[in-house]
Amino acid sequence: MNMRSLASGLQYRGEVEATRQTYYVFEGKRHFFVMSLSRSKHNAGNFNVVDVDALEHIADRVGGQKDVTAKAVLKGSRKPQYVSSTFDALNILYVLVATRRAKIDTRFRTRELHFNVKG
Repeated sequence: MNMRSLASGLQYRGEVEATRQTYYVFEGKRHFFVMSLSRSKHNAGNFNVVDVDALEHIADRVGGQKDVTAKAVLKGSRKPQYVSSTFDALNILYVLVATRRAKIDTRFRTRELHFNVKG
């Protein structure tokens, strides 16, 4: 992966308020950057890359479903090159929320986040 090509022309797409962090999503040519800033640690953060093809694959698989979790996305993916962990799945779900294709379902009070994905 070439970092210069990944970072060129990034456009802000939205943000997601999750349990412990805020995630900021930027779109590049073939990838999304999911950048997080810690609420508890000053000036600390991280970033992850989500491939556009992975996003579309998952959007097709879970589109129109409610109560979607990262575990369910991993289990139903069928393409390990796109989703090889619940962490990958969660980042894809964050991109779907930031791009207004999903919402976090706040009715659930469990440790695991639940999402409603638009069809």
